[in-house]
Amino acid sequence: MPAPRPRLLYVTDLAYPARGRRYCDEDIALTARLRQDFDLALCHPLDATTLMDGFDAVVVRNSGPVLGYQQAYDAFRAAATARGTRVYNPLTGRADMAGKQYLLDLTAAGYPVIPTIDDPGALDRLPETASYAVKPKAGADSIGLEFLPRERLAGLSYGDVLVQPRIDFVHEVSFYYVDDAFQYALYAPDPARRWDLQPYEATGADLAFARRFIDWNTLDHGIQRVDACRTRDGELLLVELEDLNPYLSLDLVDDATREAFARAMADSLRAFLAA
Repeated sequence: MPAPRPRLLYVTDLAYPARGRRYCDEDIALTARLRQDFDLALCHPLDATTLMDGFDAVVVRNSGPVLGYQQAYDAFRAAATARGTRVYNPLTGRADMAGKQYLLDLTAAGYPVIPTIDDPGALDRLPETASYAVKPKAGADSIGLEFLPRERLAGLSYGDVLVQPRIDFVHEVSFYYVDDAFQYALYAPDPARRWDLQPYEATGADLAFARRFIDWNTLDHGIQRVDACRTRDGELLLVELEDLNPYLSLDLVDDATREAFARAMADSLRAFLAA
């Protein structure tokens, strides 16, 4: 008799109205492929805590910004930790999964990241620019983001917000990883159209840049997206390190790349379950 296949609870908000993206299409297509390897059921993030005991692992995918259900998400994390539930990505992520503190930590450590502060006494560490990005530490999907001139920064209510210079960049580029293995890259040639993405041929220097952040995060298993901007002098700076539920834009890559990603994810999940 064949061994039972692993059972996965795949967490997604199929109705989330993402700007410029269709979460539902990506997760429907990806789960259809993963069913070749796993027994799988989809659920809304608000139902994950109730349902997860019947599965070998919980896979958190396009579940939307947790700001919309913070209390339920915190309860899910606490329950999963208490019960020893396997969650993919693992809940030990140090980047967006834990809020925006990592941008401060990486700035302080000298990593190539957009300079970030959360203290009015540190304003002199930011370069002079026409305006500055102010964002909540717990923000996601540009929720709460605003741009202010320097003279208004001293009057902010610091503690829950981050301040960064608004970078005049050439384009944004994202690097997609399964575990520590690079899968593909996409970029937005027009800075005003973040989700109008095209395939990008990453150079060795690009991948060395992205790999620094993958190594820093120390996740043995999981999906990560390294978002960066290229400045006018050609330098890459980290914008975000997505390790909770990064959208993958799989509809924009070719069939071979999409299949290679799904195969890498399936292999990663099997190794994660066996660990």
